[in-house]
Amino acid sequence: MRARNVEDVIAAHEVAREMRIPVTMRGAGTSIAGNAIGSGIVIDTRRFGRVLEIDPVARTARVEPGAVHADLQRAAAPYGLRFGPDPSSHSRCTIGGMIGNNACGSRALGYGRTVDNVESLRVLYGNGELAREQDGRPSGVTGARLATVGDANLAHLRTEFGRFGRQISGYSLEHLLPERRRIDRFLVGSEGTLATVLEATVRLVDDRVERRMLVLGYPTMADAADAVPTLLAAAPGRLIACEGMDSRIVGLVREKGSPVPDLPRGSGWLFAEVAGEGAMDSVRRLVAAGAALDTRLVDDPREAAALWRIREDGAGLAGRSLPTPAYGGWEDAAVPPEHLGAWLRDFEELLRAHDLRGIPYGHFGDGCIHCRIDFPFRPGDPASTGVFRDFMTACATRLRDYRGTLSGEHGDGRVRGELLPLMYDEESLALFRQVKAVCDPDDLLNPGIIADPVPITEDLRPVRPREPVRAGLRLLHDAGDLGDAVHRCTGVGKCVAPRTAGVMCPSYLATRDERDSTRGRARVLQEALDGGLLRGGLQDPAVAEALDLCLACKGCSSDCPSGVDMATYKSEVLHQRHDIAGVRRPRSHVFLGQLPKWARLTAPLAPLANLLLRVGPLAGLAKWVAGIDHRRSVPKFASPTLRKATDSSGTEDSPADVWIWADSFTDHFFPESGLAAIRFLESRGLTVRVVREDACCGLTWITTGQLDQARVLVGRTMRTLAPYVRSGIPVMALEPSCLASLRSDARELCDTEEADVVASGVLSFAELVERLDLSLPDLTGVEVVAQPHCHHSAVIGWDTDQRLLERAGATVTKVQGCCGLAGNFGVEKGHYEVSVAVAETHLLPTVRTHSDAVFLADGMSCRVQLDDLADVPAQHLAELFASRA
Repeated sequence: MRARNVEDVIAAHEVAREMRIPVTMRGAGTSIAGNAIGSGIVIDTRRFGRVLEIDPVARTARVEPGAVHADLQRAAAPYGLRFGPDPSSHSRCTIGGMIGNNACGSRALGYGRTVDNVESLRVLYGNGELAREQDGRPSGVTGARLATVGDANLAHLRTEFGRFGRQISGYSLEHLLPERRRIDRFLVGSEGTLATVLEATVRLVDDRVERRMLVLGYPTMADAADAVPTLLAAAPGRLIACEGMDSRIVGLVREKGSPVPDLPRGSGWLFAEVAGEGAMDSVRRLVAAGAALDTRLVDDPREAAALWRIREDGAGLAGRSLPTPAYGGWEDAAVPPEHLGAWLRDFEELLRAHDLRGIPYGHFGDGCIHCRIDFPFRPGDPASTGVFRDFMTACATRLRDYRGTLSGEHGDGRVRGELLPLMYDEESLALFRQVKAVCDPDDLLNPGIIADPVPITEDLRPVRPREPVRAGLRLLHDAGDLGDAVHRCTGVGKCVAPRTAGVMCPSYLATRDERDSTRGRARVLQEALDGGLLRGGLQDPAVAEALDLCLACKGCSSDCPSGVDMATYKSEVLHQRHDIAGVRRPRSHVFLGQLPKWARLTAPLAPLANLLLRVGPLAGLAKWVAGIDHRRSVPKFASPTLRKATDSSGTEDSPADVWIWADSFTDHFFPESGLAAIRFLESRGLTVRVVREDACCGLTWITTGQLDQARVLVGRTMRTLAPYVRSGIPVMALEPSCLASLRSDARELCDTEEADVVASGVLSFAELVERLDLSLPDLTGVEVVAQPHCHHSAVIGWDTDQRLLERAGATVTKVQGCCGLAGNFGVEKGHYEVSVAVAETHLLPTVRTHSDAVFLADGMSCRVQLDDLADVPAQHLAELFASRA
């Protein structure tokens, strides 16, 4: 259920107690140890998430449990304050979830864990008692009974619990000791098994301090780990963060084409951040003590932010860092930092002994290592969990030598709870059961966690039976296996952030429904292929419902750390549904899904077609036939087309310096973009010619899953364009969605050398201008608002365009996110409201606040959306440059 207030949560618990049904609390669902997947009632708190109060004098915040960490930071920022702990999932994780797991994050080294920043909790215990726990004084019967447990076990609690900062596993019984008594803090990290948080007051810290980031390079990650104790001693109390990063993870970012700031020599790095007065002094001491191969002080805040983003995306990146899928499990073990180097070498030895691979990274300053591991799970084979169990047990046994902890911040969950007897003695385990009985005597709160844990192999998704699919696409990143592709999603949840700096996920931002997120759709597809909740396979109605509002924007392909590409999966599922299973296609697939064909047939009669479409009844009929929403305009057909307009350009006998590929949208709807590109390039002394042959990228067929037809069409286009690319003369595309299709979709359809040649050889207008180092027009004083096409951002990258505009002197505002039209999506009947809602997340508010700006939108979809919803004319970059040439 989706709780909206305290009353909803209390009522759900009352029903659960009456009917003896388990209850599991859930924040953003980003935990990775099976912490929040219990049976019975699952309560999603994200709509119960207000920041109730910021007290700048006391430096505290009062929040509801569903308050998103990033929203709390925004609320505190005007006072120069912040909440200290910052997990990598900070853009979407909730404070209630952080309390449940005792989350830490990169800066816990300086600001403490969540438990260190909790000032009071209002809770509902599993036994039904409401209490506000604070200040070390038990507020009711349950709190008093917990205090009694502490009083009766003083010696044991003082020697076995709270031994070092990252001892998260089990219950934090040290907070029951008289000298440390804080019932509220005892409940932190209990994973929702003892009480449910209804409200929290948390401590805030000063965020107006000077920060400095130092990167230290080492030969190996183990060498980096060895340096940690020396660094901690060199700047005692001044290190805010000290993070370990493996070069292989950074390599993945580079392979995606994303820029990575320069890093010092080495294969393992420490990202060290210091803060406060005298920060540079601390940096100098770290450099002197670190014994690194090389160091680099990162002065540029943008570069520092880029490096921290790589660290934040570590879990997703590590999950696809190996040739075979990598999983969580042994995910966040920790040891006292002085033992980190030795433990990391032991851990790597255990990986080799079990023929496993993983890339370690993590919170080295706190002794905590993260790693995703390629356990050899096989779908439909429960016996394939054997290596997983053996390895987990061996690690837990070896960890005991260092008096380490199974979990350093994510909690034990279902994936590690069974191993607690290898970390704690029987007396400790008996105390876990005792406090569970005090708080939740009927074992209704998240059962199977900590006190009476389920076997670690009981709920493993990778060994569930999976329906094989003969894919129509090559699914290059997953060896043609649709099951492996959809299981890339491990719940990282970046797509459910309530605000985003990228494209993903526009439909979720519009509806705030989990089903409409990348993760939600991936989960539905996983259930369809695994035969879990959905019995109808890919033809199950739930699959069609989940994919219906996917805009196929490809934002997830670049923004999702795990590399989920829902646009590609949607194309495959539509192909399986309609072409393989024979379900009748909607009319929009026939008309909008084959738009370039109809545009080509209409071209000789374009003036007449445009005239007829201005007649209300005829336009209405045409929209109904094509499946277009009646509130949408129909773009005018070009007369003449780009190719026709350049038939007698006078350059046919001259050798070309540049070829322009006349994609279907530029050719038949926006030829002025191509003509402008020609004018600008000719003004720079170049001879420009247009490719005469029909050469469609097949995008509309692909997005509607008409893959067999698309394969034929795209194959012909690859054979047409490849000789132009091989000639060495630059080939340029103008419509970003079509260029993106050449670079990604074409290779998914065609296993040919031509497809590879074209994918790597055709340039965007901005790429061409930069490659040829052409002189730029003077845009000094010009305010530009740019809406990059989603495919431009996700596949091509818009950095080159922004760089050119800024070099030319323009002031650039880049609109985040999707315009909401997304090809045929926004014009189809049934999608209009969501399309407008997506536009309202970023585009339309920006239009209203920049009414005097020049609007750039290279993509046809974006231009149509701006014209339909804001009556704003937009230009292609080529048109802007040509107008100032």
